Amino acid sequence: MDWDDVRSFLAIARARSLSGAARELGVRQSTMSRRLEALEARAGARLLQRTPRGYEMTALGEAVLGNAERMEAEAIAVERAVQGRDVALSGVVRLTTVEVIAERLVPPAIAALHARYPGITIDVLSDPRSFNLSRREADIAIRMTRFEGADLVSRRMTVAALAIYASEDYLARHGDPLAPDSESGEHSLVTVLEDQAHLTEVRWFEEQLPRARKAVRTNNRNGQLAAVRAGLGLGCLPCALADGEPGLVRLTSPGAAPLREIWLGVHEDLRHMPRIRAVIDALETAFAATRAAWQGQ
Repeated sequence: MDWDDVRSFLAIARARSLSGAARELGVRQSTMSRRLEALEARAGARLLQRTPRGYEMTALGEAVLGNAERMEAEAIAVERAVQGRDVALSGVVRLTTVEVIAERLVPPAIAALHARYPGITIDVLSDPRSFNLSRREADIAIRMTRFEGADLVSRRMTVAALAIYASEDYLARHGDPLAPDSESGEHSLVTVLEDQAHLTEVRWFEEQLPRARKAVRTNNRNGQLAAVRAGLGLGCLPCALADGEPGLVRLTSPGAAPLREIWLGVHEDLRHMPRIRAVIDALETAFAATRAAWQGQ
């Protein structure tokens, strides 16, 4: 079987559409359709059935899925082994991280990197999805949680402090609810959507102001910052993002907000590739230079 056909089958099974699978593999939708037809012609039966809800696997498709995923794992392992011996200080490195790091830390790190190695291109994926390093969806990941997986190498870069912030205008209208002699009444919160309500700092934030109403909910940190700056409510924000913003005030709370650890991870087969190593070194230097800001000092 042609590996491209098998890979297309996996992409369609996961995306449940030809268009989504085509975007994933960077090919035309017509190419995806042709590959699926070729694979099914060799198999002599349908592997995927088109339904109103998208493509779903047939009984045969489910039967061969495990074999196809093992083929994928071996193909990716070969790719990692070959690329891990690539000694060129040029080429593409895919970095995935959260938007705050992508916007605040990554640009100066890339600027320093390009001063030495202008041939390295950085693809920055600031996406809420968690890209899989083992499947080569990204080369390097910076996350706010520990990495899991025996084939991944990770290092804690720093910790990120968070605090409660309000605009000067909001405080003038409503007062500081965390002040010891506060007599302020109704307050509003700028917080996250329900899928992130389990985060430790979110629970801590809402426990500080149990009677406040939720005025704005968004998982986008810049959206939260903009809402707090506009005086729509109080927000729990990373100090590295909010400190120094004109018109924002960091409030003093009875207890410090929980710290978030920031981890960098890479697959063990790629960590010694020169261009990967160069990017990691640039990121480590950038974190070292801004560690005080991340820790809210």
